[in-house]
Amino acid sequence: MELIFEKSRPGYGGYQVPKTDVPEIILEEYIDSSLIREDLSLPEVAEIEVIRHYTALSRMNFGVDTGFYPLGSCTMKYNPKINEDLSHLPAFEELHPYGPESWSQGSLQLMYELKSFLCEIFGMADFSLQPAAGAHGELTGMIICRKYFDKKKERRSKILIPDTAHGTNPASGALCGYEVVTVKSDRDGNIDLDHLGRMMTDDVAALMLTNPNTLGLFERNIEAVADIVHIKGGILYGDGANANAFLGKCRPGDLGFDIIQVNLHKTFSSPHGSGGPGSGPVGVAPHLVDFLPIPRVVRDGEAYRMEYDFPDSIGRVKSFYGNFSVLLRAYAYIRSLGAEGLMKVAEIAVLNANYVRTRLKPFFDLPYDRMCMHECVFSGRRQLANWGVKTAHMAKRLIDYGFHPPTVYFPLIVPEAMMIEPTETESVTMLDKFCEAMIAIAKEAEKAPENLKKAPLNGAISQLDEVLAAREPDIRWKKRGEGNGH
Repeated sequence: MELIFEKSRPGYGGYQVPKTDVPEIILEEYIDSSLIREDLSLPEVAEIEVIRHYTALSRMNFGVDTGFYPLGSCTMKYNPKINEDLSHLPAFEELHPYGPESWSQGSLQLMYELKSFLCEIFGMADFSLQPAAGAHGELTGMIICRKYFDKKKERRSKILIPDTAHGTNPASGALCGYEVVTVKSDRDGNIDLDHLGRMMTDDVAALMLTNPNTLGLFERNIEAVADIVHIKGGILYGDGANANAFLGKCRPGDLGFDIIQVNLHKTFSSPHGSGGPGSGPVGVAPHLVDFLPIPRVVRDGEAYRMEYDFPDSIGRVKSFYGNFSVLLRAYAYIRSLGAEGLMKVAEIAVLNANYVRTRLKPFFDLPYDRMCMHECVFSGRRQLANWGVKTAHMAKRLIDYGFHPPTVYFPLIVPEAMMIEPTETESVTMLDKFCEAMIAIAKEAEKAPENLKKAPLNGAISQLDEVLAAREPDIRWKKRGEGNGH
């Protein structure tokens, strides 16, 4: 595809500037001549060419509204447009965050009710809606953990993180000054209880547990895990990024979790990707409520207000009160689905993942062959060992079939990993098309491996040198003949 500069033709233009109706001035009398650009080198193109060029560029982008995202652990699911429309209601969208509380009663009520819904869904005593993303929620949870032990005058220096945890968990703990210690998994994909028992010493502050874990498996021994942590006085922290799998089916608070962060931008109907906006509310058990961030929305009779008088609070973690538009979408999602609808979300998400697991099992290695939850993890080691085809090759080949590649090479304990999450929003028709593409790629790895290694064959660009593109990106535009700008 040509660059907009390559479409340029002298004399073409898409705009006209009217004659000035004010006296002209000499810029050099007001601005240093070194700051004045004589030639902007802007492309000269007609309006219709501009429209066609950028429309064509937009079609090169892949989004959930254009195709299927099988991205494991990221829950890139379709979001109902009605929730998007509600988030743009003028009464919410045009309200200034510095407006008086008397003008903001509807927004305050929404926030109060949303955190009440989250408490009921996840079995926690209270929630803060401030954190702006999942990792931000993790950090907030760890700060609460640290403040809790500081008040008890206990100096704990370590946190435990399973080898199946989300990648941001170690960073969140380390930022709070904790030494990160890895806990191994057993052959069934659960936490190794013996190893956890040895690691859970008196100087461990918390176990950060993703459940279901990144293998897409529910921790079968979760109550035993909670007991091991609590006997030593530790905190059981839950990474709730995979909540799609258990909505309405179980509540983390009932399983023994003391803190949990929830990714509203994954599970509860918000646009996802491109760095935001996100929302990672944090819920806590009763003994940690005093440490939640301030301000908090409280109900005072029939009115709602912001309360700051919580002496043990960790303080504010986000300007204003969180990413309000994301909270709006989540509220609309919960109210529109209700309890039965949320439970259906989990049922279909798990059904879809197990459908994909069963269909693809004959063609790819399945390291943990058991009922999965919202996602399943395959390995491409069979294709690598027999025909030299890497998981990266197969992922890129999916682009030629019109699908976004799944998460690859994660979790790290699975060699040549492919993590697939279909979510509850995809139909069996779409899943069949995806599975047929994956099966065709598996057969191609056997019959034409050299062809597969060149993928994508029909994409907007051909296969890049990944190392060079990451380490030496060249984003400058160059005229033809001046080098290989990309």
